[in-house]
Amino acid sequence: MLTNAVICEYNPFHNGHKYQLEKIKEQSDNPITAIMSGSFTQRGDISIANKFIRAETAVKTGVDLVIELPTVYACSSARNFAYAGVETAKALGCTENLCFSTEEGNAELLIKAAELFDDENFNAEIKRAMESGQYYPQAVENAYKKTAPALSDIVTKPNNILALEYLKALKTTSIKPMIIKRTGAPHDSKEISDNFTSAGNIREMILNGKAYDKYIPNNSSEYKNPAYIGNLEKAIIYKLRTMSKEDYYKLPDVSEGLHNRIYNSVHNFNSLEEIIADIKTKRYTHARIRRIIISALLNITKEDAKIPVPYLRVLAFNERGAELLGTIKKSGTLPIITNVADGYKKLNDKAKRIFNIDLLSSDIYYLATDEIKPCGEDFTNHVKPIKEQK
Repeated sequence: MLTNAVICEYNPFHNGHKYQLEKIKEQSDNPITAIMSGSFTQRGDISIANKFIRAETAVKTGVDLVIELPTVYACSSARNFAYAGVETAKALGCTENLCFSTEEGNAELLIKAAELFDDENFNAEIKRAMESGQYYPQAVENAYKKTAPALSDIVTKPNNILALEYLKALKTTSIKPMIIKRTGAPHDSKEISDNFTSAGNIREMILNGKAYDKYIPNNSSEYKNPAYIGNLEKAIIYKLRTMSKEDYYKLPDVSEGLHNRIYNSVHNFNSLEEIIADIKTKRYTHARIRRIIISALLNITKEDAKIPVPYLRVLAFNERGAELLGTIKKSGTLPIITNVADGYKKLNDKAKRIFNIDLLSSDIYYLATDEIKPCGEDFTNHVKPIKEQK
């Protein structure tokens, strides 16, 4: 049995995601595996709903199996997020296609744009731009403008940027890309098109108590205890104030000099908004700073980020997903964890380190909700087959 993989956040699962799954099924009858971020996301934020709710919603709406992308990789740059997701898909041992949506409908154009990363002149332009103080995404955009101006608009769209990272990561695998044209509202915009709007807009609706049911397929009642990063503000600032400059330098994506800037900002300002605004420069984006702050909260280090994806943690599946798991047990290259207590014991020390961060992330998650819950949900939430809702 082969599978189609999707790397996702489903934060929350909405009509655009359902549309993507329908388009995948039009092209292939393979079961669908979602490789999904857990409690924290790639933008350096907390998930609006816990990972078990989001995984269950996905399976009820067309996904067959949900595997958690560990927090260390989920809360990292687009490049690392994509690479870890592709490595997870590869580790399943039966992934035929990696499916992703883009603003660019011309798949050949995206592939051509990705191939430029093998060009010496293109990479030299990126290096020069970064040495002049530009941050990586800006340096890449400028490299396109100088070496392939016809392709430069591609890297101004967030889903296209991720698509390029997926295509780069796929080069070392036999997995084929399945590229689907994105429909509905642009990423993170407040636009509404029929029953489509962005995940960012839906999160805002949920947090502000506005009606959002028409923009998600089902299970709207499950978002009644949403998480909000602002609820963690004092805890985060406490953590930041206990850290030394050397501690900051150990965090992922912190370069020489940035650790000093973070330390000074933390000790001069009293809110996260002020701290982030003071740290931000043309070189350091808001998203990068937020990810660094989440890494500090969760004790994630540069060394953690270097550890290869060490396991396949199952969050949800249906009957077809159970059959697929049987295939993965034979063809996969990483330990499969369905029972946390039993699976944890079989991991090596490095894998346990990554898993401990996932466990901590789940426990901290409920400090960001209005209804605080006890620790240990990873151990008490037992995975069992879920029926798809038609």
